Amino acid sequence: MTDANADAQNAPRRSWRERLFAGLTKTRQQIGGSVRSLFSRGKVDDELLEELESLLLSADVGVEATVRLLEELRQKARRDNLQTPEAIQAALVDSLTTLLQPLETPLQIAPPPGSPFVIMVAGINGAGKTTTLGKLAHQFQADGHSVLLAAGDTFRAAAREQLQAWGARNNVTVISQEGGDPSAVIFDAVQAARARGIHVVLADTAGRLPTQMHLMDEIAKIRRVIAKAENTAPHEVLLVLDGTIGQNAIAQVKAFDKAIGVSGLVITKLDGSAKGGVLAAIACQCPKPVRYIGVGEQVEDLQPFTARAFAEALLGQ
Repeated sequence: MTDANADAQNAPRRSWRERLFAGLTKTRQQIGGSVRSLFSRGKVDDELLEELESLLLSADVGVEATVRLLEELRQKARRDNLQTPEAIQAALVDSLTTLLQPLETPLQIAPPPGSPFVIMVAGINGAGKTTTLGKLAHQFQADGHSVLLAAGDTFRAAAREQLQAWGARNNVTVISQEGGDPSAVIFDAVQAARARGIHVVLADTAGRLPTQMHLMDEIAKIRRVIAKAENTAPHEVLLVLDGTIGQNAIAQVKAFDKAIGVSGLVITKLDGSAKGGVLAAIACQCPKPVRYIGVGEQVEDLQPFTARAFAEALLGQ
């Protein structure tokens, strides 16, 4: 073992809060550093609000959320006589936390008697679906649940192989086949999970753009077939969104929700750009529970969403 590897193994593990702050560095540098400079004036005036508006929009907070945050900051400044940089920044963090709070709804795994809890996972190619599935399988096992993976992306061999690698790493069975009907693969996985007493089925699906209507029709069919395998399923429909795409996430949520009834979101790659503010836009335009957010490649870099921690990491509180 090299000295570098030994140092890496012996280094103290960072808390989720530390990883979140590190992961949102790019967005925080886009907003937080300039925010602190603005707030150093110690007063909330039209000039500050105009500059803050530009900063929030540049981080893809969105027009509606930005207007709401600025108006609340203006009102708090008048009501509470905010005159220090710390007080002004804390007020903005509080407003962002309140805006994001409705999205903070952790996923509850509650399998029906004698059947698995089926989670259908969708998203466009490159959003991080398969990696998310592997990380969730690891976390669910750590929570004491047995897991089965369904390789419903039958069109991309790499996706199937990647999911099988995650299955081998976590000692989790993967139901798959080369080519064929993805609905059939997932149907078989649900049946196998029921027969084996498995708690959770994580079902991968092929990546598709929301403008590809024939593929959106196909994913809607997958949902119908899952319901045939277990009439209360799917119990959760997760849409994985690439956090680097900014406002395009809004269109994806709306399109996938129309096709398959999205019940929760996973936002990945928030460490990859300065567009972390898109969660505020989602909260205003298409609020869906954000079950998990990802800020890195490691298993522990995918964690349940917490509004307060996210707002503080975004604004450098």
